[in-house]
Amino acid sequence: MKAAVLPLTLAVFSALYGAESLAEEQASNTSDIERITVSGRAQSLYRVNDGSLAMKTNTPIERTPQAVQILPLSLIEDQAATEVTELYRSISGVSQYNYASVTFRGFRQNDVRYDGVRGDPYGDVSTPQLFNIEQVQVLKGPSGALYGAGDPGGLINYVTKKPSYQRNNKVKLATGSDDFVSGSVELSGPLLDYDNQRYRVGIYQDHENPYRVNTDKRNRTIDLGYAFDLGQDTSITLQYTNVMQHNGGERLRGLPADMNGNFLTDRDFNFNEKSDFLDLDADVFQLSLEHNLNSWLSASMNVRYFEDTERQKYHEPRSATDTDGDGVADFADREYRDQDRHTQTTSVALNLVAELGDHTVLLGGDVSRQQEDFIYMRARKADGVVGLSYQDPQYGVTDPDSYNMRLAGDNNTEALRYGVYLQDQWRITEAWDVTGSVSLDGFNDEAQDHMADSEEKFNDQGFSYRLGSTYKINEHFHPYLSWATGFTPQTVSSQLATNGGPFDPEESKQAEIGLRTFWFDDAVNINFAGYHIVRENILQVDPNDTDKQQALGKVRARGFEVDLMGDVTDNLVINANYAYNDTVVKDAVDGISRAVGDRFANAPRHQFGLWSRYDLSAINSSIAFGADYVSEQFDQDGGKIKPYTVFDLSWQTQWQAWQFQLNVKNLFDKEYAVSGLLNRTGLYPGEHRRVYASVSYAF
Repeated sequence: MKAAVLPLTLAVFSALYGAESLAEEQASNTSDIERITVSGRAQSLYRVNDGSLAMKTNTPIERTPQAVQILPLSLIEDQAATEVTELYRSISGVSQYNYASVTFRGFRQNDVRYDGVRGDPYGDVSTPQLFNIEQVQVLKGPSGALYGAGDPGGLINYVTKKPSYQRNNKVKLATGSDDFVSGSVELSGPLLDYDNQRYRVGIYQDHENPYRVNTDKRNRTIDLGYAFDLGQDTSITLQYTNVMQHNGGERLRGLPADMNGNFLTDRDFNFNEKSDFLDLDADVFQLSLEHNLNSWLSASMNVRYFEDTERQKYHEPRSATDTDGDGVADFADREYRDQDRHTQTTSVALNLVAELGDHTVLLGGDVSRQQEDFIYMRARKADGVVGLSYQDPQYGVTDPDSYNMRLAGDNNTEALRYGVYLQDQWRITEAWDVTGSVSLDGFNDEAQDHMADSEEKFNDQGFSYRLGSTYKINEHFHPYLSWATGFTPQTVSSQLATNGGPFDPEESKQAEIGLRTFWFDDAVNINFAGYHIVRENILQVDPNDTDKQQALGKVRARGFEVDLMGDVTDNLVINANYAYNDTVVKDAVDGISRAVGDRFANAPRHQFGLWSRYDLSAINSSIAFGADYVSEQFDQDGGKIKPYTVFDLSWQTQWQAWQFQLNVKNLFDKEYAVSGLLNRTGLYPGEHRRVYASVSYAF
């Protein structure tokens, strides 16, 4: 949150009240001014040097003892990304799993924050949209020392768009493949010419008919904001967002494939009927407060509440059957699932930051309460659900209204998460910083399982900590190292006996060493990070019963990442990354048939991502080229997922207040899979070639 609001507030304050002192400081730092002046477009376009994600204080990334990446709005817009899944190529160590889940440093996870607090309105399987997002911030490794319970691979934080001090209005229309059309309007600026009041109005709508049979999609986002300053030291922001998603023919499973990763159907195959769907409706309310108590003490508070309803009806494959005896599966029995999930979540985060000479001390706490009602009806073959041939699928043979639906789940859950944390950033010298963070986190969960006529309660506490240090050897080399731990309660629903529970909380620890380097007057930045993570009590889907889960005893991930951001020439900007990861099961328990040392599911060893932009200044245009490589993976049944490389292309032209843009995604129409779950559910295919054209007008 501070990354978006506080710098603006301070900038206005400095301009009005600190111009004289600022001028004196600038006069005494001429060399720094020159360096900033000549720095290239990588900084102005894609690089963000400061952020509050990793430390919850305004700390330059070069003084942060943990790997951090920030994807700004300029990169999101250049890639024409409307969903977060389209940005994973730009995050080293991250690959797509399914839906909105990612593989993060070898581990599947869904842990996200909005403006630093819990409150993801996109439910379990809906995909976050980017219309109202200013930045996508990524903190690598365990984050429990400041963010409480979370996944060890890393944390994704969405910084939402806020009302702006300067007038910023834009209208945009787009069209593309698969009958895609979209329109949006964004209005922001001072309210009625009052400098201390600002507003934002954003509306987005799209529709498309994706290439897979029976599918259609609609998204709508309404985003409103109002901000005002109370004097020089206090800023308050109020936000409301409404999200609607309709995904017809969903929830999508994969394409049937053999154990060598070869698809057994056409790319447009779908297990779902045309009447199947995944619908989401969500309302989000947020209040943010920033207050400077005096010259050395500041406070912030963020309150976030959302209510969503996720409804899905879909056909799930139950088998991969060889009906003609040729050794290749060609038919799937199916079951029909009718699920209704209603969620309400309230989250509050409070932070107090004290600047005490060489020490910056953070004291904070957060609490989150989530209530969820879940009803699950199901029908199988004996209840009238017919199977589907891979090669000659016959849809609409039966009507789901004729199925004999049976109750498969009916529960109400309440999850309370809380934590308090303390951090000290000690600047020992101008070149050397040491950071220590500690957090006490706990949970108190309750679940009413109406099927089993039982009520269960779960509670526990755990400590997380981080020790880290950064050092500036010279202008070129800034090494760092850190040790961090994590404590993660299992979800309430997974704790139920009907889902295989209860399970112990997850625990994790990570050692990381890194080096940030700066070259050619800071025009080129190359970062290296090496890590070793151990994670215990990971839950996986039970291969013998997809309604239940099982726990792995211990999984180890180790690897390294290299990120390059810079101006190679006056006109060429490159954002590139490479990641190596080796994730293996070291200790399997609970009857999971895995030998010690087995490769972990959906954890590629090698990844490479590229986005490069070349400016054609003479015609006020630019051309961009992207690439995404992911090496071989394995699903949970040991089936191969083949490596793939896809390429993207973009053209952008500016004319006065107009901008025209053309994007081609998957340029050579590569047929590939991004991940897999179980053999019978297939491999999740990547998108086919898509072409998008847009025009926007700023005023």
